Amino acid sequence: MRVLLADDDAARAGALARVLAADPALEVVRLPAGLALTEAVAQLAPDILIVDMARPDRDALDSIRRIAAAGLRPVALFVDQDDPAFMEEAIGAGVSSYNVLDVKPPDVKPILRAAVALFRRHQASEAAKASAEARLAERAVIDRAKALLMKRRRLSEPDAYRWLRRQAMDRGRRIADIAESLLAEEPP
Repeated sequence: MRVLLADDDAARAGALARVLAADPALEVVRLPAGLALTEAVAQLAPDILIVDMARPDRDALDSIRRIAAAGLRPVALFVDQDDPAFMEEAIGAGVSSYNVLDVKPPDVKPILRAAVALFRRHQASEAAKASAEARLAERAVIDRAKALLMKRRRLSEPDAYRWLRRQAMDRGRRIADIAESLLAEEPP
């Protein structure tokens, strides 16, 4: 797992990088000076980001928000002080793991694994939601096409569905595609 470490405190980042580098399953890369977090993610392709903030930084949250909105990587955020309002804002921006930095570096690895697991679970939930919404939308199109066939051809609902299914099989297309084509042919 490739870890991108973004921390302005060189000593703290170095200590954390050494602890993480001791794990052969982790490859630690540091945020290059002068490179924006979003650019570093694009160039270095990490599996997870560790962002360490001595104090809350709204600009860094904007970068995290852009990374999270693109569904790119999980982000583990470490801060020096507990700030419930900032925590809510950070999680809203897409942070997978929010941590107050009283954690010793050896305890960071389980936090990273948890952040990755939570991120993957969130991605799976979003994918399942999108799939369900797509199926519902297709079902609505099929229902409208059946209603049109029932009206135009005076078919029962099961017969209208069988007609759509037969057309789909004959043409090697999906029923929803046949339904969309049928509805597109209908004058407004």
